[in-house]
Parts: sequence; C-alpha cells; structure tokens
Amino acid sequence: MMRLQKYLALSGVASRRNAEKMIADGRVSVNHCIVTEMGVQVDENADVIEVDGNPVSIQEEKHYIAYNKPLGEVTTVSDPESRATVMDKFRDYPVRLYPVGRLDYDSEGLLLLTNDGDMMNHVLHPSREVSKVYLTKVSNQVTDDEIRQLRRGVMIEGKITSPASVRLIRRESFDTVLLISIHEGRNRQVRKMVDAVGHQVVSLKRVEFGPVSLGSLPCGQWRHLTESEIRKLKEI
Repeated sequence: MMRLQKYLALSGVASRRNAEKMIADGRVSVNHCIVTEMGVQVDENADVIEVDGNPVSIQEEKHYIAYNKPLGEVTTVSDPESRATVMDKFRDYPVRLYPVGRLDYDSEGLLLLTNDGDMMNHVLHPSREVSKVYLTKVSNQVTDDEIRQLRRGVMIEGKITSPASVRLIRRESFDTVLLISIHEGRNRQVRKMVDAVGHQVVSLKRVEFGPVSLGSLPCGQWRHLTESEIRKLKEI
C-alpha cells in the first residue's frame, strides 16, 4: 500500500505536490470513485487509479548498467550447460536486467545491461549502426596489406563485411595488437574477420559500445551509466 500522491508521482503524472493539487481539484479517482482528501492509501497491485478518466500505472524505474564481463561467462539469462552467466552478478539486483546484445564466452570487456526494452531494441537495430570497439590481440604479425583488407571488408560466410576501422596498436614478436571498430552484429564477427586474413584471435576485449567506454572499470565489476551516456544512447 502507498499514498495516492506517491502513486501518481511514480506513474509520471506529476510531482507529489502537483499530484496533491490534482486530487484536491477532483481529477483523480480510485476504483471509479473521485477522491479529494489527502492521505488515501491505495494498493498498487489491485486498485484502479484514474486521472481525468484515464487509467494510470506505475512506471518501472529504468536502470542502465555497464559491466566488465570476465572470460568464461555466457551472455544469457540462464545456460543449459550450467556455465556461469553474466546475470549471476545481478541475482540480488532490485529489478530484472537483460544484456544488450551479446559478448562471447571467450571474450571479455564492456557489456551493457538494462530493463529498458525500448532503448535496447533501439541501439541494437541494424539501421542505427552503433559502433563496437574491440582491443584485439592477433596471432603473428599482421601486415599493412592485411589491415587494409580488414578495413575494406572481408568475405565471411558468403557475404562481405562492412568497412571497419582498424588501428594498429603495436606489433610484437609473435602477435599483433589491433583496435577494431565494427557496427555490424554478426556472430563472432571480429574473430571471423581475423580468420579471413590468415590469423587467429588470441584475446578479444570490448572497450566501447557506442558512446559508452569501459575505461578503468575493473574486471567483474559494474557501474551505473551516467545521465550523459544514457542520453547519448537514446539519441543514436
């Protein structure tokens, strides 16, 4: 049970102060009966609350999380093989969260989670072309020509990948570190792109998802997105 003005505020109708004025003005009904006095208690799960004859309901608070996924977790709510999932860290979180897209079992780094289905569908829609950036360690020394191939697009399962941004970080004796940015969401795409130019991914870490960066967030830890990050995701 909760006070009627609190219910109206949580429904997004008005602030508590303005909700009190709406009640006093006779604009609010509970179970089809006009209420004008303050302090009325309502059952948010059973009572019918209306403002100006239109039913209103509590809007679930939206949550937006950045999580630094470790290796060895699957990006699903549950796993038939009983492997650890990204949701294990959020079993006691006050609302049910869902991963935004996926990050492979053998990959690590930035994963977004939210209970805002509209935002999730928005950023995952192919037409948005949201960039995902991966710090990628690749077997052996990748040549400049192979980097140009990755940038232009390579053939994967009968289809050319869209042009990618590929930046050489360093070449070492037995491997190469690249920063690869793509906007497609094909399964294990970065790994297959690297395979297509004759190399293998040694390690893969997502460091950016659209306007959100992993930064210094420790592995296995999470944080709430900032208001600026949430706004930019919604503006994509």
